[in-house]
Amino acid sequence: MNLIVAVDNQWGIGIDNKLLFKIRDDLLYFKELTTSKVVIMGKNTLNSLPNGEPLKNRTNLILSSTLKRTDCEVFKNLDLLYARLNSFREEDIFVIGGEIVYRTLLNKCKKAYVTKVYANGNANKFFPNLDFEKCWELQSTSKTNFSDGYEFKFCQYINKSIN
Repeated sequence: MNLIVAVDNQWGIGIDNKLLFKIRDDLLYFKELTTSKVVIMGKNTLNSLPNGEPLKNRTNLILSSTLKRTDCEVFKNLDLLYARLNSFREEDIFVIGGEIVYRTLLNKCKKAYVTKVYANGNANKFFPNLDFEKCWELQSTSKTNFSDGYEFKFCQYINKSIN
C-alpha cells in the first residue's frame, strides 16, 4: 500500500476540510499516480472532492462508520477494509486522506509520495513529519518545481519496517 499527500512547511495538509494549495502540477501528479488504481479515504475527504463525488477512473474505498453511499464502497471498520484490499495488488493501493485515515494506515504503507510545498498554508490538519519518523527514509527528491506561485518538490519515502 502507498500514500500520497501534499504538505506545507509544517507538514500541514488541510484547513476546514479543504486543500491548502491548488497547484496544477501537483494535481496532475496525483492523477497520474492514482488513475486506474484504488484510493482509500475518509468521509470528509470524499465530501471535499468536487461535488462530493468519488474520483473518476479509480476504485474509491471509504473508511467511515456513518457514511451511506452507493457510488463508492464504504467500510465501517478496518477489518472489512483489509479484507477488501486483499483483492488488489499492493502497489495499486493509495491512501489519500484525511488526517485520521493517514494516521491509521501510515504504518501499513510501504511508500509515501509527498509533495513538499515551501509555504505556510495555515493548516488545522496535519500529516506526521516523516523526516522524524524512525521507520521512514527519504528515497528520492525531484528538482525544485514552480507552479501557480508555489515552490515545491516531489519526494518519495520508503517504510523500512515493511519488506
